[in-house]
Amino acid sequence: MQAIETIIGRMAAKGDVPALFWNDREYSYAEFMALVAVWRDRLAADGIGQGTVCGFLGEYSPQVCALIFALMQSKAILVPFTAAIGNELPEFMEIAGVEYLFRFDSADDWTLEYFENSQNNELIVSFLARGVPGLVVFTSGSTGKPKGILQDCERVMKKFVLERESWRTLLFLMLDHFGGFNTLLSTFAYGGTAVCLPERSQETVCRVIEKSRATLLPTTPTFINLLIASRCYQNYDLSSIRLITYGTEVMPATTLHKLRDIFPNARVKQTYGLSELGVLRSKSESDDSVWVKIGGAGFEVKIVDNILWIRSEANMVGYLNAPSPFDVDGWMCTGDQVELNGEYMRILGRKSEMINVGGQKVFPAEVEAVLLEAENIRDASVVGVIHPVMGHIVTARVSLHTAEEQRGLVERLRKHCMERMAKYKVPVRFTVVAESDQRTARFKKSRQVDG
Repeated sequence: MQAIETIIGRMAAKGDVPALFWNDREYSYAEFMALVAVWRDRLAADGIGQGTVCGFLGEYSPQVCALIFALMQSKAILVPFTAAIGNELPEFMEIAGVEYLFRFDSADDWTLEYFENSQNNELIVSFLARGVPGLVVFTSGSTGKPKGILQDCERVMKKFVLERESWRTLLFLMLDHFGGFNTLLSTFAYGGTAVCLPERSQETVCRVIEKSRATLLPTTPTFINLLIASRCYQNYDLSSIRLITYGTEVMPATTLHKLRDIFPNARVKQTYGLSELGVLRSKSESDDSVWVKIGGAGFEVKIVDNILWIRSEANMVGYLNAPSPFDVDGWMCTGDQVELNGEYMRILGRKSEMINVGGQKVFPAEVEAVLLEAENIRDASVVGVIHPVMGHIVTARVSLHTAEEQRGLVERLRKHCMERMAKYKVPVRFTVVAESDQRTARFKKSRQVDG
């Protein structure tokens, strides 16, 4: 546990440096580490220790964040949950073999439940021999069936041992996915301030940025587009933001350019990571470019038939309920199709989302980017629908700033698309939907291939 203890020791030395911003109040590292100590004693009293599979359901808060570090020091298996998983909680708990579950409310109060009949997964049983804490997160994968991913916390924390610049980081990415957990760890490991959100509406995000003077905003292209469409940023001082990172999905170039107008003081950086592999170091070609270089110490990258493959020292231990995705040499196919330009690549989208129109490839993000350039379009999502002759046809769902007559809208959008891309990429059907139908609870683009 050398990496974990090194980082916790560094945190303990921070004293009065702000560690957390929650409900308009700052907590120092001294206060936060005192909370961690209280949780360590509480866990020991409840019989939660090395190898215990402990779930916790809540949002970022002083108690939840302190519990995370106490569980790691206790060498438990951490299983974070948020309300976003909804009715999937019992299934996820069964896959992970959760023995204890802490539930936190909005006031940061908690309750504890014990599940006596829970049985550990075989992979977790074999993992316990390492004597280090573990982390279980879930991903739907391309099939939609939830897969439990087991990570070694010591291995995850290792990359944070070398101290880097600290940030006042808005914890936007959710706790129960690897990207959010990684952001939380890096914030504390570098002595930064974790800025907690009561909820993720555009208005609340802007308000908390202003109040906390956050300097780093890690987010998604879908949320950025929602923020642009809402125009609520005009009512707040967001000048403290110095860095915006985005990932998890393809960024439309138009959205990226508009983002620079809202945050003129901020650098913009594309990130790349997978729960199975960790988060890679990345460098955008420029602030207004969607071309990125990824890799860094502990990661190897290769392109096979325009598909990105990665090998990582921080590979997951394995799936709890699915075969390993790694080949015999430790490489994993990400499924992302890319274009290369020297050292930089442009991610076109998942091969599984590609629409095959009479043998021609169409990536939804490319069509969506064109639609977002059209007048009165608030948001857009593109899906393929099975066609008996063409294989698939392209269809689009659009959300509008103001209501518009359907026939005129379709004619206008079709003309707009025909002028900017090949005919086979132009949507055959346009459907007007509510903005909320365009995204998931995790602020990612909602797409599905019908039929």
